[in-house]
Amino acid sequence: MGTYNLPRNVKGEGRILFIFSTKSLIYTCVGGAIGLIFYFIFNMLNLGTVGIIVTLIFAGLGYSIGMFKIPNANGLEITRKTGGENIDDVIKRYIKFKSNKKKYYVYTKEEK
Repeated sequence: MGTYNLPRNVKGEGRILFIFSTKSLIYTCVGGAIGLIFYFIFNMLNLGTVGIIVTLIFAGLGYSIGMFKIPNANGLEITRKTGGENIDDVIKRYIKFKSNKKKYYVYTKEEK
């Protein structure tokens, strides 16, 4: 008898706790760490509840940056150009663009 490879659904195997991919977990932790700084500041002002809310907002922003993609929509220019790309990749490219003092090089082929 021969052996046969059966296709498997491996989409969810790279996830932690079913909702976190490795990248989104890292971004969530970074966002939560930034939020903790604000928590300690608000806690010193006896506003601990506000600090917890701000921490959760920053952790949620980190999760959304690490997890979601920009949708394909023709209504806005930004979504038309970057549709389908990860949000963190677009942010990284924007920071690189701003750090080069707005110099953007485009290489084109000249036809003769």
